[in-house]
Amino acid sequence: MRRESHAPFCERLAAKSRRPTHQLIGNYQNQGRQWRKAATADKVKGHDFPGPEVPRAYPYGIYDLGRNAGFVNVGTDHDTGAFAVASIRGWWRAEGRRLYLPARRLLITADGGGSNGWRLRLWKWELQRLADQTGLILTVCHFPPGTSKWNKVEHRLFSFISSNWRGEPLRDYETVVRLIAGTTTAKGLKVTCRLDHRRYPVGRKITDEEFAHVNLKPGKFHGEWNYTIHPRIQS
Repeated sequence: MRRESHAPFCERLAAKSRRPTHQLIGNYQNQGRQWRKAATADKVKGHDFPGPEVPRAYPYGIYDLGRNAGFVNVGTDHDTGAFAVASIRGWWRAEGRRLYLPARRLLITADGGGSNGWRLRLWKWELQRLADQTGLILTVCHFPPGTSKWNKVEHRLFSFISSNWRGEPLRDYETVVRLIAGTTTAKGLKVTCRLDHRRYPVGRKITDEEFAHVNLKPGKFHGEWNYTIHPRIQS
């Protein structure tokens, strides 16, 4: 993708929700093994068939390819398109605008499904709001079906998070945040993690009239997967 001198890209971001999209909060078994002294293993619940009252964590990760740095927003409500864009907005406010002050364009690579799926109108509508708020031109490139395993956020961020908390019961949100933020690698990965208690209700429908106001320009190659959203001119 061409870099334009009058609107430079910041470093490319890879974004996605962790799979599975939620983690149960409580004294439940977490996959993996730990080295421990004999007969000192934690006792956890053997079955996890929770009702809606059991709290859940929804990690959404943003990986900065140039800096080898991750930013994970842990939601407590639902994994929606609004939550996905709120996570990107949180990264921009906390780190992006400080690190990439001259940048006027942001390139996001994302999975083709989930809360940032290419079919999801709410995702694109919320990206339009982000573009309007920040003045950024947002270019999104979705991985085609069946290729999300090549998303670098998966094997450069979430794989190491899973390794770091293997076998550790996620008893509370503080444990989730601590284990994610404590993830490092030999190549210098650093992860920032924050907890997001805001509400993201499901079932939000974007009408044809609302979607018509999204300033979206499809790309020449598979415009359904590759598109750019420009800020709307404020009247």
